[in-house]
Amino acid sequence: MSMLVNLITNFDMSIVLTASCAFVLVFYYWYKRPKNFPSGPRGIPLLGVVPFLSKHTEKDFRKWSKKYGPMMSVRLGQNDWIVLGDHKTINECLVKGGNSFSGRPDHPVFKQFTKNHGVAMVDYGDHWKVQRRFGLTTLRGFGVGKRSMEDRIVEEIEYLNNAIRSHNGKPFNISKLFANAVSNNISSIVMGERMDYSDKIFETLTQRTTESDMAGKIIRFSIFVPSLWNLLLLFSTQASKQTSVFNSIREAIVNWVSQHKSTYDEHNVRDFIDAFIGEQKKETDVSFTDLQLIQYVRDLYVAGTETTTVTLRWAVRCLIHYPEKQNKLRKEIFDVIGREKTPSMKDKAQMPYTCAFMQELFRFRTLVPLGVPHKISNDVQVEGWSIPKGTWLLCNLWAVHNDPDVWDEPSKFKPERHLDEKGNFVQSKHVIPFSVGPRHCLGEQLARMEIFIFLVSMVQKFEFLPDPNEPRLSEVPQGVAGMMCVPHPFKQIVKEV
Repeated sequence: MSMLVNLITNFDMSIVLTASCAFVLVFYYWYKRPKNFPSGPRGIPLLGVVPFLSKHTEKDFRKWSKKYGPMMSVRLGQNDWIVLGDHKTINECLVKGGNSFSGRPDHPVFKQFTKNHGVAMVDYGDHWKVQRRFGLTTLRGFGVGKRSMEDRIVEEIEYLNNAIRSHNGKPFNISKLFANAVSNNISSIVMGERMDYSDKIFETLTQRTTESDMAGKIIRFSIFVPSLWNLLLLFSTQASKQTSVFNSIREAIVNWVSQHKSTYDEHNVRDFIDAFIGEQKKETDVSFTDLQLIQYVRDLYVAGTETTTVTLRWAVRCLIHYPEKQNKLRKEIFDVIGREKTPSMKDKAQMPYTCAFMQELFRFRTLVPLGVPHKISNDVQVEGWSIPKGTWLLCNLWAVHNDPDVWDEPSKFKPERHLDEKGNFVQSKHVIPFSVGPRHCLGEQLARMEIFIFLVSMVQKFEFLPDPNEPRLSEVPQGVAGMMCVPHPFKQIVKEV
């Protein structure tokens, strides 16, 4: 009997010892870092720091960077990400480091939506270089950065202003109208024509620019823990909705491409799609495929619409909450171009407060707080650290825009901070909403042109007032917590001036 007890006791001890060893090994490998790798929070096995992230991840990262430094490693899910937390470090990596920091993660969520095509999420390499060069050349050819594009935007503003007037001074949500107007600027380049505001594709784009908090959490969680994406598709209606929206947009693009192919004339290149088809017919580069064209157009259409639409929504939110700044903006507009003259980009140099208002808007509500994820393309030595090839990286643009060592009272909206003592506008290298380096936003020129002309035209014609039924008017809310900083839905009253 005693022998049996001893056997059981010894067996129990061996189980405990084995379990203890396994536990120690798990934690050893979990907390192990590559040699000379930046330090940072590790969290718990499998999930890393994800369970400890708050609604605004960018704020958590800045808090940790105060302890670990402006270049730190953060275990998100089962991957070590590098997070850059100040302007100096971001510039050192993305600008000076250039090509080494220009990759894109081989991420299952990105792969599902892009099929490794397009330009925004394609990894750095020959394919991306060819397509990026084609995009820049073609966009310039169809007027981006030129007077011809400016004329298209001015033409669209008339449709937008008339749509605003149709609400007759009653409260309404302006986000759909912005999405319609901005999409039409993209449409004029991509497919050579604008669409009516009642077109069904606009309904889909509006959904993309009015995310809920839950949708934002789903997107962020799937980026940080990619292994759970398939489970989210099965059990999350928000994840399924995102997939459905992307599929709807893709279906519309497939139809556009099909129509262009049937009417293509090499002597009359009408738009971006025609230009791409022309490259296909030359057969000089195998990367010009139908799948590449569909995804490229999707990148231009969705990204170009979302970023500018959301920025304009934040602009209206600030006009409503800071009426004294709206009045100051309108006074400058009247002084420079009057009440009736159509705004032009050439007027911008004479409008320092308008430029300051826009720059503060970019800073105050960072559109993509953590930027678009990057990947290290080769082993690098930077800031005294060794970072291996394939490491994923995030840039905390929000932290740059809210650095208390650069900005006085960064949480406040103060356009005046961008003016010198003589009232001249001061361009700041610390405001980088479109990121920096080789992967900076392809549509930056178009976006800046749209925001200037739309903002000036609307403030010239209308006064933006709060919805009297909205009780919370003391401050501009932080917005939805996702990969993009999107305003919560709101209504306003618009009166002609």
